[in-house]
Amino acid sequence: MDSDFVLGGIASMAATFFTNPIEVIKTRIQLQGELAARGTYVVPYKGVLHAFYTVAKNDGLLGLQKGLVPALYFQFIINSFRLSIYTTAMDNGWMHKANGDVSFGRGLFWGAAGGVIGSYFSSPFFMIKTQLQSQAAKQIAVGYQHTHNGMMDALKQIYSKGGFFGLWRGSVAAIPRAAIGSGAQIATFGKTKALLVEYNLVTQPTLNSFSAGLIAGSIMSLAITPPDVITTRLYNQGVDEHGRGLYYRGWLDCFVKISRAEGLYGLYKGFWANYLRLAPHSTLVLLFFDELIAIRNRYRNKLKQDIIT
Repeated sequence: MDSDFVLGGIASMAATFFTNPIEVIKTRIQLQGELAARGTYVVPYKGVLHAFYTVAKNDGLLGLQKGLVPALYFQFIINSFRLSIYTTAMDNGWMHKANGDVSFGRGLFWGAAGGVIGSYFSSPFFMIKTQLQSQAAKQIAVGYQHTHNGMMDALKQIYSKGGFFGLWRGSVAAIPRAAIGSGAQIATFGKTKALLVEYNLVTQPTLNSFSAGLIAGSIMSLAITPPDVITTRLYNQGVDEHGRGLYYRGWLDCFVKISRAEGLYGLYKGFWANYLRLAPHSTLVLLFFDELIAIRNRYRNKLKQDIIT
């Protein structure tokens, strides 16, 4: 499990370099028109492609990689836990039925468990990532604008305002997002891989992992967008002198306020950006992870053979 922990983190970091720009776009779209009825606010980001152009024009090309450093920390921690827990459960048969088939329900449980644990420990980096990604030039700024000058400065500012526990503000609210998203992704990935092989549809290992990851990412994006919007809003909101949120008291309060002010549309803001990020990110993470596991196993087998001979 120790090596799986590290390999899971490395796989997610590799994928994040490619998908962080769309994460920036997703965050901006989710924050625009916060607690305002549709059609009553200025829309600086009129879609995914327009958002890319707008960010590049006003924040520069590097603006598309805002929050990359904390995003790498976040992805390493959360995926180290959830992918290592997934492989441990798979290798020990905890995700299989008595007949040897992969159980979707058990996969959902172990995927959610890994996501919840990883999400809690990585929570400070998710918050910092969100706040840095929301920072924008005045003419295209959306949501509460923090004044961080990088990850370390953000850590200092958040700690000075809320102390140690201030770094974990919103961590409980992130649990539903992690449980739903990770559970749906991991359960779908394992089951889909098995079905593609069982029905002789995609049997080549790398292509099998790629196809299963793409399907898992698609299902994950449908499930995760509402809790992702809520998490983004909670992490990005400013706090008063007592460290309490300026807009929302917690997960349920945020859900109710978004539903009342913005409707179902508000809970699915940034869906396409989320899909375009999650589908390839999920595919790349799971593909890289499977490939790294395969490389490790080949190395171990070769080492055993060398010892024997």
